[in-house]
Amino acid sequence: MQDKLLQLKEQTQVALEGGGAERIEKQHEKGKLTARERIELLLDPGSFEEIGMFVEHRAIDFDMAKQQYPGDGVVTGYGNIDGRLVYVFAQDFTVFGGSLSETHAGKICKIMDLAMQNGAPVIGLNDSGGARIQEGVDSLGGYADIFYRNTLASGVVPQISAIIFTAEL
Repeated sequence: MQDKLLQLKEQTQVALEGGGAERIEKQHEKGKLTARERIELLLDPGSFEEIGMFVEHRAIDFDMAKQQYPGDGVVTGYGNIDGRLVYVFAQDFTVFGGSLSETHAGKICKIMDLAMQNGAPVIGLNDSGGARIQEGVDSLGGYADIFYRNTLASGVVPQISAIIFTAEL
């Protein structure tokens, strides 16, 4: 059992590092926060519960099978703001430029579904280069799934989105 717990701890540490220390440093050099840092600042301290930390994409073309990052470029979960339940996703630019894959979209859709089921707001922190081109139509279909949920949630729960970018001077 101790071996399994150690393995889980190691896998969790890898997932928490997103695209790795070098890419995190590049974010900081540009004056940008990581997805997890943004969530930490947004939510009440200690309230965030992550969902889908170990999800990875399923693409195999273009050597994508060799490029796996736990979480697949988006941090999803729920927590509180001033004690009120909210669901949140934050795209992680350190993993494939935050680009949307089929499984990345699936994680966002799951959060949106949970927000509607529980009558809670959903907050999206978008920091993405767009669709993950290596997945072609599958990644584009992910946008359709998300936008469909936007229409379902309209008038049901508040939806708040922030588009994150850094203007290079």
